[in-house]
Amino acid sequence: MNRKIALYASAVNLAAVAGFAVSMLFRFDFGSYLSSMFIALSFVPMMSGYAFSAEKESKSAGYVAVAFASIYAAIILLVYYAQLTTVRLQDLTSEASILLDFQQYGLMFNYDLLGYGIMALATFFAGLTISPQTKADKGLKYMLLIHGVFFFSCLVMPMLGVFKADSPAWTGIAVLEFWCLYFSFIDLLSWRFFKRLR
Repeated sequence: MNRKIALYASAVNLAAVAGFAVSMLFRFDFGSYLSSMFIALSFVPMMSGYAFSAEKESKSAGYVAVAFASIYAAIILLVYYAQLTTVRLQDLTSEASILLDFQQYGLMFNYDLLGYGIMALATFFAGLTISPQTKADKGLKYMLLIHGVFFFSCLVMPMLGVFKADSPAWTGIAVLEFWCLYFSFIDLLSWRFFKRLR
């Protein structure tokens, strides 16, 4: 059962990342937000798979990965549920819109980056749980560890005011499409990793 949960979670995560990538290309915000929620919902059981599969000496790294994954999921679900409900369905004042509308690069956008920074920390600790048996395992380990570096940029960029409402949309889309491609490989390698578990 533990193996199956991790296996299915990595497959759902891959599908959600693909949905997010396609939605971004077509500027379909509803699809982007909904896909992001499913990325978060499947990410927690995927990280739990790493905690389960970890050898005794790296179990604590697996538990830390699950803890950070849970924090990430809570933040992301709040951000995108607000976009799909309050922001989409209510008549917001301009002040409320600046705070709540993700497209305004305000509070919710900053929370989103914080969430993805915490996600990066989760992947870093998940990478520490892997004792590579194959080249694919080694690649997965390094991809998870390298993804952890995004924590610093996600944490610092909102503090520096890098993103503005008048920033060119294509730059953000290009960065996110690259992230989708990168994380798709993590999902595929994770699926393969969990499939081999006994």
